[in-house]
Amino acid sequence: MPTRKIGSLEVSVVGLGCNNFGGRTSDERSLEVVAAALDAGITFFDTADIYGGTRSEELLGKALGRNRAEVVVATKFGMAVDDQRQGARPEYVKRALEDSLRRLGTDHVDLYQLHRPDPATPIGATLVALAEAVQEGKVREIGCSNFSAAQLREAHEAALAQGVPGFASVQNEYSLLHREPELEVLAECERLGMAFIPFYPLMAGVLTGKYRPGRPPPPGARLAGFAPERQRELLAPDRLAVVDQLEAFAQHRGHTVAELAIAWLLARPTVASVIAGATSPEQVQANVKAASWALGPGELAEVDRLVPPPTEGR
Repeated sequence: MPTRKIGSLEVSVVGLGCNNFGGRTSDERSLEVVAAALDAGITFFDTADIYGGTRSEELLGKALGRNRAEVVVATKFGMAVDDQRQGARPEYVKRALEDSLRRLGTDHVDLYQLHRPDPATPIGATLVALAEAVQEGKVREIGCSNFSAAQLREAHEAALAQGVPGFASVQNEYSLLHREPELEVLAECERLGMAFIPFYPLMAGVLTGKYRPGRPPPPGARLAGFAPERQRELLAPDRLAVVDQLEAFAQHRGHTVAELAIAWLLARPTVASVIAGATSPEQVQANVKAASWALGPGELAEVDRLVPPPTEGR
């Protein structure tokens, strides 16, 4: 498995998103998925304190067991665990981190990420608290998620002003069907030397080709649990028509549309790792297979024709 860098961390270019653990994925299956990921060469595991009602971290820690030292564990804080546990206040940063360390069964988090901006807390104050965690050896690198380019700049300037480490990465939604980061965020990452980690790389399964126009989501599919209006948005006929074209493009080259979705993201040098979720060992293996497909300039141009890059005001 090829690797790329997130600050000082070296991660596999295909990671495992653990958002299904403790929810859609049973405890036993979660352990099987992690085992399959380790066998396939995945070394980057991403979770969050809110996933599975906090159980995702517990299951990941249990599944990694004695392999913990050989992998990079990323988790996130800041979204509401409950009425009291949320936000990015310095005192809560410390509490959230201790809670995550306990659930993960580890003495440090490799990449600790602010899950979303907290408008009630100056970013500089949060960064100082995170810097203390780094100094204590409880965190190796810090990152953020759901930040705009302007918010990345603000955080960078605050880190310089406070004399503390800045964010090494940002984790935002990015996929063939959601190319908005290309407008500003990817360029800001390049300017600041930050790694980009895409979430929803398969757009909740839409980019697997399993959904068809006019048909409801298959039983057990992730979208089956979404609100009807969200299903209609994601499964809009024009979107599924594009997926059909992308699927034909991939199949002509001996690949699946899901492999195309992951390989296309990896063609961006700023992207450090694609953290696709998986609910079975077979899905893990399918995701890893995409790392072997290096899209050429002509293929990338053809994809741009099928799914045009975003433009300002679009």
